[in-house]
Amino acid sequence: MPLALLALAVTAFGVGTSEFAIMGLLPQVAQGVGVSIPDAGGLITGYAAGVIVGAPLLTAASARLPRRTTLMIVAALLAAGSALSAVASGYGLLLAARVVAGVPQGALFGVGSVVAAQLVPPERRASAMSVMFGGFTLANVAGVPLVTWLGQAAGWRATFWAVAALGALSMAGIAALVPRGLRPENETGLRAELATLRRPQVWLAMGVTTAGFGGVFASFTYVTPMMTTVAGFSGSSMTLLLIVFGLGMAAGNLVSGRFAGRRLMPSLYVFLAGLSIVLSLFVMTAHSKVLAVCTLFLLGVFGFATVPALQLRILDKAAGAPTLASALNLSAFNIANALGAFLGGMAIRAGYGYTGPNAVGAVLAATGLALAVCSGLLDARAKAAVAR
Repeated sequence: MPLALLALAVTAFGVGTSEFAIMGLLPQVAQGVGVSIPDAGGLITGYAAGVIVGAPLLTAASARLPRRTTLMIVAALLAAGSALSAVASGYGLLLAARVVAGVPQGALFGVGSVVAAQLVPPERRASAMSVMFGGFTLANVAGVPLVTWLGQAAGWRATFWAVAALGALSMAGIAALVPRGLRPENETGLRAELATLRRPQVWLAMGVTTAGFGGVFASFTYVTPMMTTVAGFSGSSMTLLLIVFGLGMAAGNLVSGRFAGRRLMPSLYVFLAGLSIVLSLFVMTAHSKVLAVCTLFLLGVFGFATVPALQLRILDKAAGAPTLASALNLSAFNIANALGAFLGGMAIRAGYGYTGPNAVGAVLAATGLALAVCSGLLDARAKAAVAR
């Protein structure tokens, strides 16, 4: 394994910890800044908005920079946004800080996906991306539970200081391990990158990402109040429950790395169908401690199995100039984040309780599956046309 992949995994670990840590502390953060839990969900939406805007803008602005330099810049921005979150005095400032923290994520994974694919032979691209995203899943196994525990013990602001330190460590890892002057092969500049956006399959792939992964965030945004209020766990149990979810994510990442590189679209169909079924079951299983834990694990498995597969789909459909499309797909993941959190909050406000977001998530995942099937049919039609 190239050592540069390790640097990407460390950076992904910092990003994953930054994005998901607030979900384990949502009630404490809400109380700390004087808002309701659904309103505090807006902090998650704000982070997603930062990614959505930052991914294309930062990627375009850094188009002429070496990949190592771009990755160092975005890691530095992650550290700065997290430090700003730690010192924010009220909800408005904290929301702004979360937007800043989200700005570099899309470019980080967009550029990182292309770099990871370049560092290995073509047949190992899925495995290389699973290594990078493995850092993201490890964040949910170790990083998020640890900073959640830290936040419960020392206050939620301590969590953001810890994430800022992770950002600084990520920058050091990139500087030490990512080769200088690295640029993807066959890349022909920003104009070529923009030209890939004329391809309908690129937009359809991003639609699958938005709808399918939106189902994960509709449920997971409100996992703490659901597991404590509905399933009956204590607040102190959330650290272990987040570890369970993180282990599921790690398992899903491994499964995706193994199968998506061989049979991409069939694997994607299975992952999205499984995700919709799991979320449907979660509406009922959330009322039982044992079943809720099992379902939370499966949510991690099927939810995160889609991530390397969807990113690989974008790289295939934007072949020749994949960096901007790859970054935009990360924007799509965070549109999913924002959409899921918003629709899940609407279900709670409408009186469906903390299991309502699971039903919303099941519908979103099923929509992603339908779009994926449409994309696969277009592939088959294009192959048939070439055969004629």
